[in-house]
Amino acid sequence: MFSRIYRNFSKNKFFTSLNILGLTIGMVIFLLVAQYVKFEKSYEDFVPEPESVYRLTLDTYDGGELVSSSAENFPAAGPALVAALPEVQGYARLYNMGFKNNVVITNEDARPDPIAIKQRRFLYADASFLPMMGYPLLSGDSKTALTEPNTAVLTRELARRYFGDEEPVGKMLRMRDDDNNNELVRVTGVIAEMPENTHLKFDILFSYKTLFGRQQQDNPDYGVRRYDQSWSRSDMYTFLRLRTDADVKSLESKFAEIVAKQVPELKEKNQQYILKLQPLRDIHLTSRLSNEAEANGDGRIVQFMTLIGVFVLVIAWINYVNLSTARALERAREVGVRKALGAARSQLIRQFLSEAAFVNLLALVIALAVMGAILPGFNSLSGLSLKVSHLFESWFITLVAGLWLAGTILSGFYPAIVLSSFRPATILKGKFKNSSGGVVLRRSLVVFQFMASVALIAGTIIVYQQLTFMMNQDIGVNIDQVVVVERPGIMPSGKETAAIDVFRNELKKNPSIQNVSSSTTVPGAQREWKIRMKRYDVPDDKSATIILNTMDYDFTDVFKMKLLAGRLFSKDFVKDPDTSLIITASAATAFGFRNPEDAIGQTLSFTDYGFSSIVVGVINDYHQLSLKKNMAPVVFQCGPYYGEFYSIRLTGNNVDIDRALASIQNAYVTAFPGNPFDYFFLDDYFGRQYRNEQQFGMLFTTFAALALVIGCLGLLGLSAYTTVQRTKEIGIRKVLGSSEGGIFVLLSVDYIRLVLLSILLSVPAVYFLMNSWLQSFAYHTSISVMTFAFAGAIVLIIALLTVSVQTLRAARTNPVNSLRYE
Repeated sequence: MFSRIYRNFSKNKFFTSLNILGLTIGMVIFLLVAQYVKFEKSYEDFVPEPESVYRLTLDTYDGGELVSSSAENFPAAGPALVAALPEVQGYARLYNMGFKNNVVITNEDARPDPIAIKQRRFLYADASFLPMMGYPLLSGDSKTALTEPNTAVLTRELARRYFGDEEPVGKMLRMRDDDNNNELVRVTGVIAEMPENTHLKFDILFSYKTLFGRQQQDNPDYGVRRYDQSWSRSDMYTFLRLRTDADVKSLESKFAEIVAKQVPELKEKNQQYILKLQPLRDIHLTSRLSNEAEANGDGRIVQFMTLIGVFVLVIAWINYVNLSTARALERAREVGVRKALGAARSQLIRQFLSEAAFVNLLALVIALAVMGAILPGFNSLSGLSLKVSHLFESWFITLVAGLWLAGTILSGFYPAIVLSSFRPATILKGKFKNSSGGVVLRRSLVVFQFMASVALIAGTIIVYQQLTFMMNQDIGVNIDQVVVVERPGIMPSGKETAAIDVFRNELKKNPSIQNVSSSTTVPGAQREWKIRMKRYDVPDDKSATIILNTMDYDFTDVFKMKLLAGRLFSKDFVKDPDTSLIITASAATAFGFRNPEDAIGQTLSFTDYGFSSIVVGVINDYHQLSLKKNMAPVVFQCGPYYGEFYSIRLTGNNVDIDRALASIQNAYVTAFPGNPFDYFFLDDYFGRQYRNEQQFGMLFTTFAALALVIGCLGLLGLSAYTTVQRTKEIGIRKVLGSSEGGIFVLLSVDYIRLVLLSILLSVPAVYFLMNSWLQSFAYHTSISVMTFAFAGAIVLIIALLTVSVQTLRAARTNPVNSLRYE
């Protein structure tokens, strides 16, 4: 049998090569997509019984209106739920210190040369966190490592940075931040590196009880009340482990009574706190809450990628079916002879299935080799970090085996049935012709192939139109050529303002630097400080929820914002830091002012804090976050020395970036000795919010192009075979006076019709799917007819060029040679 398969392939090298190449490309794409989807859906799989772990989230309503949905909630919520509800078996709280504060941690045991590292992936964690999440420790005991205050667990990589090859357990670390916290902790454990498939990536954990030791003058219980018993602050992640038989909906319905008991004043304020349970494994792909630990993935993109992988694989299988059945006339003589010699139909079916199995196996082997070679490039496109070892995991081996079996059956079964059904008497008398049913099927499959190709190309165009729309949209602030440096974690005690002035003055000496400004947050920073404010003369239930920020005297100049009414903050008005506000235009509307001028001189009250300030200016709206979300109203206080970020505008596009950065670093080191220097460009920082969409766009484009290649390979094979079958007809037509152009049109018109039909049929499905994707953005482009026209034109032109390879050759053939054929 194998010798027969080899002879058949040797006689038809062109068609065999097309089949193998098409199947290889389809399998590579499908298997890469499978790795991508598996990774995206594997988040938190390492957690013991992850289906029983939930994150507690918080929805805040004011006057019946949802004002925020947060991944964080109250420190006291976890303990209260465990005490009141037997279905809740345990809780673990996390305080995301590295996200909120500028933290510097040094290794005290390395004096006189301690290593200072700015930590962003730094959490305070309850002792229950490590056992709940199943993190094994390389050194120490996960059950006890964080039970005591002033203890810490590090990742292996961070331990090496601090202590080299020395045993880190028992060593001391000191944490200092810009809130003047100063904590000395002992290392009690070392954890392996963070798995990539978790939304909670950290380098260091401090025990949660360390927070209890924080004190204020005349308030020794400050730490416990603030971080353990508080129902007023809501900036903790809380994870709950439920009983396996717990009814989540029934359990959530009991939370309202607990909240009402703990925060009875909510009813009087016409507010609501709604606690919800979010499955741990749903966070990465479905959560769209504020205050996430990191930017999550997108479940819709994973669904799109799954469809793309399946479509491309099906296109490759269709190629095999089309080319195999199209060659029926050629294989018919072989079938007739073998049947005349006594071969049973089942033997012929086994032979043709064996051929399909061999082709699929060969394509699969090549596909796996290609995957191993292109994994680095795929990682670059997708943002993953897959290794060749992932190709040997049990689930993937099972998938590969299943793919081979499915490919053999789906691509080989129909051709085997068709070819084995031929009647030897009809064939050997020369009366056999391709059936009309087979022709219709092949044309239908071609239409499906090119429908998928048009859909992928149109989808690619729409994705890039949306990305271009978002990246080029005026966001209300100019973030080009702006370098941002975070506030240092270590400030000279009692000399903070002087140090900040030194930094500013040093920067302004450099001609490459146009200006510098400080603010509590910058565009693109995910943390938003939302508070309730109202006009002084209206009741509390008329409050509006707004974002609070601070700016100094140069903020609007650095960010090129427009003053719509009133004035800006100025050193000439010494009371500005204490009594003045600048608001955005949408904030003026939210407070009920008809136009910006009406807001000037009006008093606004901070509803929950009992003090008021006066509006002195109104500036244009701007996007604090990406265009995925609606533009929010913002109120600015004057805070020349309160900023968490220093935004430094360079003089222009021709500035020497390296020299400018060196100057900024020198100014920083001079003003804030002992702090590690770090920076980022604000346009890059803001653009990270579109990382998922950018990666999706690149993958979409690559796979769409390859899908079109596969479709064209099939079209090339079909046109080649059709041309061979019509060789004699072509010769007769040329003898009778047909031109080369006429022959070309004759041979091409059927394929052009099929492609045009594909374009028409693909439009509704593409519009529905892509429009639903666009609706997930608060601001989005629209889908135009030209998108489909352009996608269709691309497919039509490429299909025509593919067909022309064979048709032009046939049209130019000497009719004498054509008439000798057969």
